[in-house]
Amino acid sequence: MHPADERRRLTRRDYLTSTASGLGLLGLSSMLSREGLLAQDAVNPLQPRAPHFAPKAKNCIMFFLEGAPSQIDLFDPKPKLNELDGQKLPEAMLKNVRFAFIQKDTVKIMGSKRKFQRHGECGMELSDLLPNLGSVADDVLLVRSMHTDQFNHHPGQLMMQCGRPIFGLPAMGSWMTYGLGSASQNLPGYVVLTSGRGNSAGSTIWQSGFLPSTYSGVLFRNQGDPVLDLSNPPGIPSELQREGLDALRDLNQTRLQAVGDPEIASRIANYELAFRMQAAAPELIDLKSEPDYIRQMYGIDRPDPPLKGDRTGGPSQYRTFATNCLLARRLVERGVRFVNLIHASWDHHSNLDNELTFNAGMADQPAAALIRDLKQRGLLDETLVVWAAEFGRTPLGENRPGFKEVTGRDHHPFGFSIWMAGGGIKGGQVYGATDEIGWNAVKDPVHINDLHATLLHLFGLDHEKLTYRFMGRDFRLTDVAGKVVKPWLA
Repeated sequence: MHPADERRRLTRRDYLTSTASGLGLLGLSSMLSREGLLAQDAVNPLQPRAPHFAPKAKNCIMFFLEGAPSQIDLFDPKPKLNELDGQKLPEAMLKNVRFAFIQKDTVKIMGSKRKFQRHGECGMELSDLLPNLGSVADDVLLVRSMHTDQFNHHPGQLMMQCGRPIFGLPAMGSWMTYGLGSASQNLPGYVVLTSGRGNSAGSTIWQSGFLPSTYSGVLFRNQGDPVLDLSNPPGIPSELQREGLDALRDLNQTRLQAVGDPEIASRIANYELAFRMQAAAPELIDLKSEPDYIRQMYGIDRPDPPLKGDRTGGPSQYRTFATNCLLARRLVERGVRFVNLIHASWDHHSNLDNELTFNAGMADQPAAALIRDLKQRGLLDETLVVWAAEFGRTPLGENRPGFKEVTGRDHHPFGFSIWMAGGGIKGGQVYGATDEIGWNAVKDPVHINDLHATLLHLFGLDHEKLTYRFMGRDFRLTDVAGKVVKPWLA
């Protein structure tokens, strides 16, 4: 072989370990240790790791309502909006505003048909579509002053899940499992449960980006094996599969030692986790062990009410959403760090009253049941429950060309609502406010990066220290922004 070809075949490890001083080997060991590729980490990159400081929360269940529920009709009552129904906004308010579909020249204010009632000792006002959530209001922190930089779905979803509206970044669940690992030995650290018709951003909002793929969200299916191809093909015994995995592991370990690529360590860990999941996953999704009163509390056997609409995602949505809520509780019981419970779609540009009533009826009972169930099991204090979307809906009616009448709302980034419970959150309070028609967050505004900083803080992670070096830069979930919202903390 030509000497030049030989030099080209040298790996970085070959070069470093060939140095007489041995300093290269020490440097490589340090590098691999930082990347979590030595000792036990090479076998289980998801092993639990110490936080920066004492955490309040251990697990997170995040409801992500793709499409964006109308905060005006669910969480943020605006009597003045109803007084002004049918009137036009001053041109100055619309001058520099971009909408997805609204035509500025003819748009008018649209009031809400919902009735709001006070709930709990805290007196939290919630829509008549959310009676069950009202029953746990004293455990809930309702934030009415969220705002974001994005007004279209895919960028907005990336912003909420990944901290910035660009592709290739790790999702929140990926950052959390990267920082803390997972207590579960037989299930992924980050699990995604979906229902509805499918979110517009797809898997880009639960992938690990530039982090090793071990930290990517694992999508559990609603039918058949929880993960595609999890079961062995007919005629393949477990012993034969184990022998094949051992041989594959040895080959991957040899390659890992040669080149030090963290994705090889992820590959080894993922194969081993999949093997363990073959026993754990069927038990997880088998709900026969759950007593009848639990199934009834979540409303698993409720039929879908009749609805004329195109955003429901097909039949049995009530059952699927409720089942996902119960599975989320079973997942955190088994040590899964982050569960992303995604439902699409709440994108009510039209037919708002009918379709929002359907969706709220689907989600209200099981979401409230999840809070009560976690609480009665002593899990709520260490499990953070989050209800969020990419933005809110306009206080204006959508007058898109081709619509016979105005029956819905457009995308609205300037002021919207989320809620949280458990996991170190101070419940029974309403934080922040929008103006009298719900246009802007005017009291205690909270940016999405502030939300991220606070969530990480609850898990004992300093959002400025949780970083990953990529392309010569230290990246973090909150990028160069974010502050912890201390009034939220218990």
